[in-house]
Amino acid sequence: MAGLKETNFQLHPEQEFYKGKVRDVYYLGEKIIVVATDRISAFDHILPKPIPYKGQMLNEIATHFLEASKDIVPNWLEATPDPNVSVGKRAEPIMIEMVVRGYLAGHSWREYKAGKRVLCGVVLPEGMKEADKFPTPIITPATKAEEGHDEDISAQEILSKGIVKAEVWDTLCRYSFDLFELGTKMAAERGLILVDTKYEFGIVDGKIILIDEIHTPDSSRYYIKEGYEHRQVLGEKQKQLSKEFVREWLMENGFQGLEGQIMPVMPDTFVTEVTDRYMNLYHLLLGKTFEKAESDIIDVRILRNINDYLSQS
Repeated sequence: MAGLKETNFQLHPEQEFYKGKVRDVYYLGEKIIVVATDRISAFDHILPKPIPYKGQMLNEIATHFLEASKDIVPNWLEATPDPNVSVGKRAEPIMIEMVVRGYLAGHSWREYKAGKRVLCGVVLPEGMKEADKFPTPIITPATKAEEGHDEDISAQEILSKGIVKAEVWDTLCRYSFDLFELGTKMAAERGLILVDTKYEFGIVDGKIILIDEIHTPDSSRYYIKEGYEHRQVLGEKQKQLSKEFVREWLMENGFQGLEGQIMPVMPDTFVTEVTDRYMNLYHLLLGKTFEKAESDIIDVRILRNINDYLSQS
């Protein structure tokens, strides 16, 4: 299977379309139809080759966590008519990514290692090493860019620029911490540690709801819980579940999303390895074996299932 790189459906004469880094989004009035493709992004760039079955895995993982959290925070999801498709409420997006960090890893570690001790207005403790746990989880928000890199921003800047009002910001923080607490609990039940993640929110009928995916390997980082303390004491790398290994491969091949850098093309052997890694993540997160959907002509299957759903709704 080559993987689903993109879709170009005509679902309605007046539809609107948005192509995200990973998802193709169709707007039909107040309804939104989201197709999870097999595209993969890193450093805010889409890689040339898709990862077979990645879209299905991400869609099923996201659905699992959206269903599990809907009583804590209202969300957009209404139906999943195809393994790669989610349907739900159209929201006016709040252009902030709520990044919650429980541990010093990824971007926060790279900034810390470079000598920074304030990240998004949050003062970081001295004397930390990679993968250390923060005293309490922190929020390091980012502006959500239509194209290019998301930018770190502080709560003070968000409020002073009027991006959201104080009461909205307070709700976003409360919802984010509540979701992170649930995600942490669910991860622990699977022998995992939820390291960091991001949440996105929107507004429907004046109410804030959770949108997009949550707690997937694309939006979150996990450590293996068993042996975590031992590895920290010895200064060993933590065993992690995320697409960080893809970022690491890109960095090893001279690409970090910076101007003038040329993105390397993943060899087919590495593409297969990425698919296998995602399948392992799927099993660890959900506790079940991934079942591949019919994939001979994947876009035909998806379009058929979407049209069947629309004809019945």
